[in-house]
Amino acid sequence: MYIIGISAYYHDSAVCLLKEGKIISALQEERLTRIKHDLSFPHQSLKYCITKENVTLDQVKHIIFYEKPFLKFERLLETYFSFAPRGYKSFRKSLPLWIKEKLFQKKLILDELEKIFGNKKILKEKLLFSEHHLSHAASAFFPSPFEEAAILTLDGVGEWASSSISTGYKNKIEMQKEIYFPHSLGLLYSSFTYYLGFKVNSGEYKVMGLAPYGSPKYSSLIKNHLIEIKEDGSFFLNMEYFDYCTDLKMTNEKFDNLFGGKPRSPETYLSQKHMDIAASIQNVTEEVVLNICKNISQNTNHKNLCIAGGVALNCVSNGKIIQNNLFENIWIQPAAGDAGGAIGAAYVAYYMSGNNIRHLSKDKDEMKGAYIGPKYEDEEIKNCLDECKAKYEKLTENELIEVVAKLIAEGKAIGWMQGQMEFGPRALGNRSILADPRSPQMQKQLNFKIKFRESFRPFAPSILEEELTNWFEIRNDSPYMLLVANVKEDKLMKENIKKENNYGIEKLKTIRSKIPAVTHVDNSARIQTVSKKTNRLFHKLITEFFKITGIPMLINTSFNVRGEPIVCSTKDAFNCFMGTDLDILVVGNYLLRKDIQNRNLRVDYKNKYKLD
Repeated sequence: MYIIGISAYYHDSAVCLLKEGKIISALQEERLTRIKHDLSFPHQSLKYCITKENVTLDQVKHIIFYEKPFLKFERLLETYFSFAPRGYKSFRKSLPLWIKEKLFQKKLILDELEKIFGNKKILKEKLLFSEHHLSHAASAFFPSPFEEAAILTLDGVGEWASSSISTGYKNKIEMQKEIYFPHSLGLLYSSFTYYLGFKVNSGEYKVMGLAPYGSPKYSSLIKNHLIEIKEDGSFFLNMEYFDYCTDLKMTNEKFDNLFGGKPRSPETYLSQKHMDIAASIQNVTEEVVLNICKNISQNTNHKNLCIAGGVALNCVSNGKIIQNNLFENIWIQPAAGDAGGAIGAAYVAYYMSGNNIRHLSKDKDEMKGAYIGPKYEDEEIKNCLDECKAKYEKLTENELIEVVAKLIAEGKAIGWMQGQMEFGPRALGNRSILADPRSPQMQKQLNFKIKFRESFRPFAPSILEEELTNWFEIRNDSPYMLLVANVKEDKLMKENIKKENNYGIEKLKTIRSKIPAVTHVDNSARIQTVSKKTNRLFHKLITEFFKITGIPMLINTSFNVRGEPIVCSTKDAFNCFMGTDLDILVVGNYLLRKDIQNRNLRVDYKNKYKLD
C-alpha cells in the first residue's frame, strides 16, 4: 500500500511516495519544470513518482498535504486585523487571491488530483492534512536512526508556529513547546536577507556565506532593538521594525534608520558594512539556536536530537551544536525546508494516522543518501545525447574513473551526472560539478565562469568518510553537507594566515590551507562525507583522485548555474555544459569533451539570466 505526501503553494513544491513506510521516491517540482523554487501544484513530480511505480489510485491508502490551509488563512486574516489599519492596501489587494488559494485550497488540491487520478469522490476520502511543523518534525524524526529523540524545528512560519520542540518515540511525535508568528527566527534572518539585497526564501545561504568576511559588530544592536532572547532560547521580535505582517516587504524605515541606510539594491556593491551586518545576524542566530539546544539538553533526558525547518539548512549553526557536545547524536533532514514537508506528511499518515509499527533502519537512516529522485538508463542517455547532436565516447566504469580523476587532477572542471538525483537543496555527488580542491584559482573560476555567481561564495569538499578526522576538526559524519567544521591546523598555511592583512572580499586572496578552493576565509568548510555503501561510484572516484594527488576529497557544487534548478535530465546537463566553461561532461558512462563539441550548440546562459 502506498502513501503520497505533497507540499505546495509556498515554495519548493514536492512529492514523496512511501511504500509500506519506506521512501520509494521523492522529487521537487522545480527539477522538472526548470522554474527555481517552483511553488505550483507538483503535477509533473506526482506523475513521475506514480508512473515509475505503476501506482493506481486503488493502491493509494492516503494522499496527505503538508499543512492545514484553513489555519494558515486564519493566521493571515487575524494578523491583518491585529495590525489594522496598517497594511489595508495590501490586505485589499491580497484578499481575492487568499479566498481562492487559501480558504478553498482543499477544493483546489482535489481538482488538481482529479486531473491525474480521476474520481474525485474517492480522492476526497483519501485526502488528509498534516500541520506544517508536525510535517517538519516527522521529516526529521521518522527517517532518523533513533528510536527516541528530541525534535527541533525552526523556519519562517507554518500555520501559526514558527518554532517547535517536540518528542519522538517509536511511531509517535508529541509537541512540547511552540513559538508563534510573528515571532520567528527564520523571518528575522530573512529580513536581513532582504536588507542585504538577496532574495528571501532563496538567498539566506548567501548571508551565511558572506558572514565570515565581516565582524559581528551589530550583534548588540540587533539584540537591544530587534529581538529579546530568553535564557531558554525562546525569543520575541520587536515588530516596530518589520513589515512582513502587513506588507510585501520584510523591513521598514525604522529598520533602515537603525542600520543607517536603505536596503542594498540587488547585484550592487557589497561593502564591509554589509559583511558586518551578515556576520551579526549569523552570530545572533547561532546564539538563539544554541540556547534552545542547551535548554533541551539540560531539561530532558534526550541523547538524540533531530532537526528540520529552513533554519536547519544553516550548516554553521549546526556545526556549533556539534562543537558544544550537547547531544550524543544529531540527525538533520537533508531537505529541511518545505520540500521535506512532503516526506514528513507522508510519514504522519503512515505512522501517526495509520499507527503502523516503526522498524529502525539498518542503514544510517531511511533517506538513502537523499538519492531518491529520477534515474536515467543507459539507452535513454545515449538517445538524448544523439538528439542533442553531442559528441561523446563511452567508457567502462574503471576507464571512466581513471580518466575523470586524472582530468580533475589536471585542473579540469567536470559536470558529473550519475544514478538517482538528490532530493533537497544539496548536490551530493549525483548531480554535481567537481573540481580540484588544491587549486588556488578554482574557487574564483567556478564562481565566475561556471556558476555565474558572486565571488564570495564558498565551495564544499566531498571527502572520503574514512579520511574525515585527518582533515577536519569534527568526528560526526556529514553525509548531507549540513555541517561546517574547521580545517585541521596541520593542513593550514599558518604563515600565510599570520601575515594576512586583507579585509572583506580581499580575504579570498590568502591561500589558507593545502585545500584552498574549499577553505572559507574563517578556515572552515561545509563538509560532505562520502560513504562507499551510500554512493559507491562517487567514493570510487574520490579514492582514485586520492591515489593520484594524496588529497582524499573533491570540490563538489551543485550542477546548475545561478537562477536555475539543479539539473535533472541528460538534456538539462548537456545544456548547462554547453552554456558554461565546464571542460568535461560525464553522464553515466558517457564522457563529453567541450573542445570537440559543435560551437553552434552553445547555450547563452549569461544573456538568459542577465549575468555579468
